Amino acid sequence: MNQKPSMAFVFASWIALGAGMGGFLIGLWRSDMLLNEKGYYFTILMYGLFAVVSVQKSVRDRLEGIPVTDMYYGLSWLSTLLAVVLLTVGLWNATLLPSEKGFYAFAFLLALFGAIAVQKNTRDNQTVEIGRS
Repeated sequence: MNQKPSMAFVFASWIALGAGMGGFLIGLWRSDMLLNEKGYYFTILMYGLFAVVSVQKSVRDRLEGIPVTDMYYGLSWLSTLLAVVLLTVGLWNATLLPSEKGFYAFAFLLALFGAIAVQKNTRDNQTVEIGRS
């Protein structure tokens, strides 16, 4: 059964992605970190977003019987875990207040959740439209 996601869920997913990414990026922009530190955290955010979209896509492809190599599937999961570990290590060693560390961690996780939900909604809408043709 292919059911189109509700507009409320689609909207909430985009809000989660925007709030997570926006909060994280605004926090970086306004921080007193060195440029190389800002670059590190920005890269981890982008890497994490790409990784979770890859995981969502490969999991969904496998569920729908679309071939996905074990290597790509494994690398997607490894990349997701690596992005979280790299952020954790970076924040653990950062000279930030605990509240700032928590802010970056939660903004990062919200952005990852939003990316997964937006990808799911995109895939669900695409599946419903293909089913109608």
